[in-house]
Amino acid sequence: MMKKFWPWLRLLVAVGILVGLGLRLGTGAFLDGLRAIDAFSVAAALAIGFATTLLSAGRWVLVARRLGLPLTVRTAVGDYYRAQLVNAVLPAGVLGDVHRAVHHGRESGDVGRGVRAVFFERFAGQFVLVGIGVVVLFTHPAPGLDLTPDATTAAVVLACLAALVAVGMRVGPVRRVLVNTLADGIRLLSLRTWPAVVALSAATVAGYVAMFLVAARAAGSHATVTQLAPVVVVALLVMAIPVNIGGFGPREAFLAVAFGAAGLGAQQGFTTGIVYGVLALIASLPGAVVLVTSRRKAVDQVELVAERLDQPREQELALAR
Repeated sequence: MMKKFWPWLRLLVAVGILVGLGLRLGTGAFLDGLRAIDAFSVAAALAIGFATTLLSAGRWVLVARRLGLPLTVRTAVGDYYRAQLVNAVLPAGVLGDVHRAVHHGRESGDVGRGVRAVFFERFAGQFVLVGIGVVVLFTHPAPGLDLTPDATTAAVVLACLAALVAVGMRVGPVRRVLVNTLADGIRLLSLRTWPAVVALSAATVAGYVAMFLVAARAAGSHATVTQLAPVVVVALLVMAIPVNIGGFGPREAFLAVAFGAAGLGAQQGFTTGIVYGVLALIASLPGAVVLVTSRRKAVDQVELVAERLDQPREQELALAR
């Protein structure tokens, strides 16, 4: 029952967050965010989006090839663009990555390993983001906010993860998944793979931060990079919470609170979140081209197969005449 209603519950929570922010800060902040987008911010979003997509696709290629799956950079970039667009327009925020994983697995002949390749690729990005966040928050604490990581909290989280793994090892199907995942994870610890994956992930995070800075400037914020950096890094982590509508929801709530606590204005934070969400959607629009071209290729392949199946029949009729 919970599995059936959970997607709708996440949607309702996200809507509730946005409605609450609208009632608290007014709809003017939302409209200001839409009006703030100009030609420069759109061009910057497309350029930064291409750079981050290329870096992320390169990370995926490294992971997939290390696990023995064929994947070209061109294919990875196209699939990544398509996944980002699907993630941006659908509530769950991960369906694009699921499709990317399953599609690549089927094309490669190993769905399980294809899924694990995408899992490790995404996990590497989040792991590096958390690491950067810890460093930034220790060196440049967010003004007005106590966001410094707590070692006790980190230990509790790690203990919970360890407990889940221990329980999973006692369940047959889950145990097999964990064993296969662990085996592939060990393969990725090669010095020929993980340093490059970490470097690509760090460069991708820099691109996301740059997009946030463009959004903040477009929204009219005059805060310095030092003021914005810790808030932006935590905002990127908040975006991973699976309760949103195309990314909107917790991000705007956090930015409103963080900007308000830092003396930058809660409405300014909310507007920055709206601008970032729209720019991120614009940056993913090349994925629409990939969707259209892939659909055309699929139709052409079906027509070609149908034509080949009908060809022997036509030849038989010709001989009969």
